[in-house]
This record gives sequence, structure tokens and C-alpha cells, in this order.
Amino acid sequence: MGHRAVYQPGASSIEGLPTTLQMFHTHPPLMVMPHWHAQVEVNYLIRGTVHYRMNDHEIQLRAGDICVFWGGQPHQMDDSSEDSIYAGAHLPLVHFFRMRLPLDISGRLIRGETLVTSATDAADNENFARWYRYVRSGDPAKAEHAVAELLLRLERIAFEPYRMLPEKREHQSSEQVHPQSSRSLARMCDFIASNFLHDIDTVDIAKAADLHPKYAMNLFKKCTGMTLSKYVNLLRLSRAQAMLMRDGANVLQVAMDSGFGSISAFNKSFRHIAGMSPSDFRRDMRMVTAMSVEGAQPALRRSASQF
Repeated sequence: MGHRAVYQPGASSIEGLPTTLQMFHTHPPLMVMPHWHAQVEVNYLIRGTVHYRMNDHEIQLRAGDICVFWGGQPHQMDDSSEDSIYAGAHLPLVHFFRMRLPLDISGRLIRGETLVTSATDAADNENFARWYRYVRSGDPAKAEHAVAELLLRLERIAFEPYRMLPEKREHQSSEQVHPQSSRSLARMCDFIASNFLHDIDTVDIAKAADLHPKYAMNLFKKCTGMTLSKYVNLLRLSRAQAMLMRDGANVLQVAMDSGFGSISAFNKSFRHIAGMSPSDFRRDMRMVTAMSVEGAQPALRRSASQF
């Protein structure tokens, strides 16, 4: 088989910019290893097929499918057809919480489930392409318009047939996050985005949203399924993942530059999400880089079978 493009995390990629909204419209590159990032990911498959491996489930997408999932879980696109084209976005939580999705959907997404819908039409092809152009245009007004339209499109998913994977028989609630709660969540996420590399705690985050610390913790946990400290750590780990890709990266320096107060805390948090130490991750990614130069397809097959 011929050479296929392989995705690699980097300082200018989604891992290295965990609070930035990015949109894409391209042929999907395969992943030799699972990666993670602190955004909700939206994929719309325009043409062809792709296959994802998640923590506890797999997804096969065909042309016309939209999937939405929380990028904070390690995931890997391990196969795509030669003709595949996909579009979509990486949405920081501050944008995700602007949507008026039922708690049953938003909560289950953040807890690691994947939403898949085939309720799409030709307008989606045109819209995703236009949103991509607007976000990359350099015009803030166009970018804001694209994001607003994308969020409205995602809200519409709740009114049409969709499924959550892995499938579970649960009572589906139509309850939505109260607008005031959404604003509070957005203010907390804004503050965290600006300060996650510094020494911040729950009191600082709650104060930024004019909330009592206990209420802030409960609200965030109710709406996201994770604690404030876990979300702060995820942003730090996303950035650290990209920094470890740099030539000559020093694990201790990466820990400090990513906002961790100690190397032990960094190692523990990194191992929890990646299943390996930062040093092992750096070693494996360097091997991946070397393999991709020679032609990554055989390595991809071996890696996918071991995931």
C-alpha cells in the first residue's frame, strides 16, 4: 500500500492550543497512536468512510454521518478510505456550553459517549465548507458568525434521530442547562482558559464567575461529569502532550511549563490519561515520527491491532 499521511500532535496543532476553536475540511490523516485534547470534537463525513477507536467502543462513519464526542478521552482514527473527506470543528468547552442541548446529551458526551446521527442533507456540505472558510478568513465577524451557525446546527441534532454509543438503556431527560448556569459555566471556562498555566484553584475559578466555591464545583460536575480540577489538568496535559513532541523536550521543564507544581503530579496525571509515563510517550512519538518518514502504513496496522 502507498504512503498515507499520519497525524502527529504538535505545538501548533489542537493539543498545543487547548483553548482555541479550530475548524477543518480535509482528507483525514490516520493516527498511529491515540491522542486527546480538551475540546469537544465534531466530525461530518462528506465522502468515504472512517473508523475510530475510543476508550470502550468503536465507530464506523459513512458519508452523511455526523459524530460528536469529547476529545478528553484518548481516541484514534485508525482507518479511512482513500477518498474520504471530512469537516468539522474542535470546540472548547466555553463554546460547547453555549449550546442549548439537553443535559442527557451534553452530560453523556463529556462522560465519554459518542453521538452519531445520519440526519443530514446537502446543505451540510455547503455549510461546513463555508464555516471553515469564515473561521480561517481572518475576519472576526465572519468567524463569530460561523461559530454561531455551527452551534445552532448542532442543537438541531436533538430534534432528529440520533444514537449514543456505546448504546445504553437509560431514561432520556429533556432537561436543559438553565441559561444563567450556562453563562456561569462559560465564565468559569473563560477564566480557566486564560489562567490554566498558573497556580489556580477552585476558589479563584468560582470568584471569577461570582459563585460560591461549593456551588461552582457542584454546577461544573453536574454539567460536565468531571471536577474543575480534572478539567484544569486536562488543559495542562493537552499542552504538555504537544510540548513533548519538540526536539530536546525535557520532561521536568514540560511539567513546569504546563502548570504542574511537581514532576510527580505531572507523571501521575499523564499516566492516568495516556496509560504511560511522559518519558515513554516522548520516546514512542519519536519512533512514530521516524516511521512516518519511511512509510507509516505497516506500522499503523500493527498499532491498531494493539490498541
